[in-house]
Amino acid sequence: MSPRTRIVRSRDWAHPVPPVRREVLTATPEVAEEKPPVLFVPGFGHGAWAFAEHWLEHAAGRGFPAHAVSLRGHGGSAPAPGATLRAYVHDVVQVAASLPRQAVLVGHGAGGLVVAHALARYPARAGVLVAPVLGGWGTLGAALRRNPAGTLPAVVGGPLRLSRRQLFSRELPNATAKTYLERLGRAGKRAQWQLLTHREPEAAVGNPPVLVLGSPDDRVVPPSALTRAARRYGSAPLLFPGMGHDLMLDARWREPIDAILDWLDKDTPV
Repeated sequence: MSPRTRIVRSRDWAHPVPPVRREVLTATPEVAEEKPPVLFVPGFGHGAWAFAEHWLEHAAGRGFPAHAVSLRGHGGSAPAPGATLRAYVHDVVQVAASLPRQAVLVGHGAGGLVVAHALARYPARAGVLVAPVLGGWGTLGAALRRNPAGTLPAVVGGPLRLSRRQLFSRELPNATAKTYLERLGRAGKRAQWQLLTHREPEAAVGNPPVLVLGSPDDRVVPPSALTRAARRYGSAPLLFPGMGHDLMLDARWREPIDAILDWLDKDTPV
């Protein structure tokens, strides 16, 4: 067991995360197979809907029971303006623990940071970080350079505003992109700040395989950040040129989800 993995966390006992109603969307394979369930975790501002658009049914069509959770304050989950990063991690661990079999955790954007922390608390079958925003001051610097008008309000407690150019490629029709942008919400103020100041995640329980993927043309996560994230787990990132940050909603959404499922079939055999 890694010395960075803690079993007893006194803060969790002394100050438990308050319960909240959570939205979980599910797609079930038509024919039951012995494949692990996959739990998709959206990034800040996104809800489970972002995976229900394409990836949930596609994963189920390939035999994987697929679930997507809306973190508290997002999507159809209960409002939580004071939510913290710790509360988001709690949401993921609780939903994962409720599934009938050991799950694969897939986190997108800041949901990748949530999953990285959840892997230290839940013995996942595997982890996947999709265009992960793993936080720190380097993340702030990159965001300010690429989207100063949308990032500065978040520094002082306002909403983080992401643009069409940041999230999607030119291949996605403008009308579709507009619809997705209108559905975006916001994370809690404390959680946004903690994204910049958080501590490094502890080691994953049980040392599960972890895949990192993204796009070299992502205007939210630079290629260097993808490389650093992958190195943390002893690998190299899988790249999809020409795509935007929201790989699960972009025009070529099939390519990354098929790569993830192919990897799961290979690295997490029944």
